[in-house]
Amino acid sequence: MKLTHRGRFAPSPSGPLHFGSLVAAVGSYLDARAAGGEWLVRMEDVDTPRNVAGAADGILKTLEVFGFEWDGPVLYQSARIDAYAAALEQLKRAGLAYGCACSRKEIADSATRHAVDGGLTYPGTCRAGLPAGRAERAWRLRVTDEEIAFDDRIQGRQAQHLERDVGDFVLRRADGLFAYQLAVVVDDEFQNISSIVRGADLLASTPRQIWLQRCLNFATPSYAHLPVAANLAGEKLSKQTKAMPLRAEAAASELVQALVFLGQAVPRELAGATVGEVWAWAREGWSFAAIPRRPAIVFAPD
Repeated sequence: MKLTHRGRFAPSPSGPLHFGSLVAAVGSYLDARAAGGEWLVRMEDVDTPRNVAGAADGILKTLEVFGFEWDGPVLYQSARIDAYAAALEQLKRAGLAYGCACSRKEIADSATRHAVDGGLTYPGTCRAGLPAGRAERAWRLRVTDEEIAFDDRIQGRQAQHLERDVGDFVLRRADGLFAYQLAVVVDDEFQNISSIVRGADLLASTPRQIWLQRCLNFATPSYAHLPVAANLAGEKLSKQTKAMPLRAEAAASELVQALVFLGQAVPRELAGATVGEVWAWAREGWSFAAIPRRPAIVFAPD
């Protein structure tokens, strides 16, 4: 049985945490603690080509320095391959997953860009079976044109028609690795996650995850998508946009900046506080209702 509230923070070990990561961690952590629930840490390292040696340990050390306390052991996706394979087999047996022989170039030549996140809408080339003489490269999940809608706790009502907006999406990639969408859904069910608080850059993925939950007969958590921190060019802070790593020596001040970014009424006296003092105030003063209701905010540190 699921807890009343169990949240999680799930970074990818592709580099050090940055301010955008901190915003997601702070928002999910305080949401869980304010509800008297648990907060788990999951290392999303299933996309092995993107993993950076030592990054996972560095992330955990940073979380400790910044005063985060998580419940239970850290879950590593790299240890969960059998669970993802079992879920894929379940979908195959149900006739919901099918092999796809299309190359990236073939898809690019025949697909259209969908509006939700600029990706390619798969045209369904292999839906009725593989072309003669071709073997599957990837495995895809069948979708329908029904509306997949949910009420985001921050961003409001969200809806997609997956067939039109996204198309049948990948569960196992051509390189043999399991896709993010499958891994995250299987792990949220395994860890009994009841409430997901994460960045709005993942908002467009949520209808796909809800559809996959339904196909696997999993529960659907509640969702809250925090505004993402963007640079002056309007780009989301990330490793790709060269976001600066979090600084251990400035942990308290960066926590304060994250709280301010999330709309919290931080008192002026916290400017010179310790990490412990910042968290003591945050646990008492946290207001979920104060989080800005927009998907991105430019962050220009002092």
